[in-house]
Amino acid sequence: MEWSFTKMHGTGNDYIYFNCLERQFASPEKNCVFLSDRHFGVGGDGIVLIQPSDKADAYMRMFNADGSEGRMCGNAIRCVAKYLYDNNITPKIKMTIDTLSGVKTLYLSVDASGKVSSVRVDMGRAELSPERVPVKLPGRAVIANTIHAGDNNYDITCVSMGNPHAVLFMDNVADLNLTELGPLFEKHPLFPEGVNTEFIRVINKHSLEMRVWERGTGETLACGTGACATAVAAVINGFCPKNEDITVKLLGGDLIIRYTDETVFMTGGCVKVFEGVTDVDER
Repeated sequence: MEWSFTKMHGTGNDYIYFNCLERQFASPEKNCVFLSDRHFGVGGDGIVLIQPSDKADAYMRMFNADGSEGRMCGNAIRCVAKYLYDNNITPKIKMTIDTLSGVKTLYLSVDASGKVSSVRVDMGRAELSPERVPVKLPGRAVIANTIHAGDNNYDITCVSMGNPHAVLFMDNVADLNLTELGPLFEKHPLFPEGVNTEFIRVINKHSLEMRVWERGTGETLACGTGACATAVAAVINGFCPKNEDITVKLLGGDLIIRYTDETVFMTGGCVKVFEGVTDVDER
């Protein structure tokens, strides 16, 4: 069955978007795997289905490249807002999008051409309790806890932004071999649902360098929830101030994060790459 799609990216975190507002997309887990393949498919970090919602302007359902369903993606949700606005489906500069992690409020910036150029997302409260991450460690929060992974010990800070994150601060992230290091955390028995892992170098109190290994996908150019978790971890470890803008520098570009007592805000760009049509197996 043929489906039209739109390829979009937020800070290099690229997904294949399908308009499912009036049509059901069958077997997304299976189809996601071949569609995401960068050699034999369309290519992307996964697929996103834009579906109707009875409590928000739309519902975002997202799948990682391995076919596993994710709860939330900060870069993808900005692109969903752009798709809805630019196609005159939801012509509002403040909109709500439902996800498995709850309803998020988005504030859109529109350029001179009438298209959305960036979006500020209210990502909700950061969760620090181990059972909410989840991570199998005691205490009220996991802050700079030492764990063993592979042949080494690492200090991790755990945060949930609707999905689990382990943040590691280190002096050098550019030379890390994430293909070897990332799976040690993703598959670590301490994380019953797997984990996204952020490797961070503190540049100064308002700027961080980040690389990320995402569960179900591998290293990506950016991770919106990961950037939020990183800023939260940087604040609670004393590297950055609360309630001030923190620039998180990713391989795909910059995201601006602000961690407050009430919520975490994320601001970043969103870009349409191309549109196309592909065959989808609906069996």
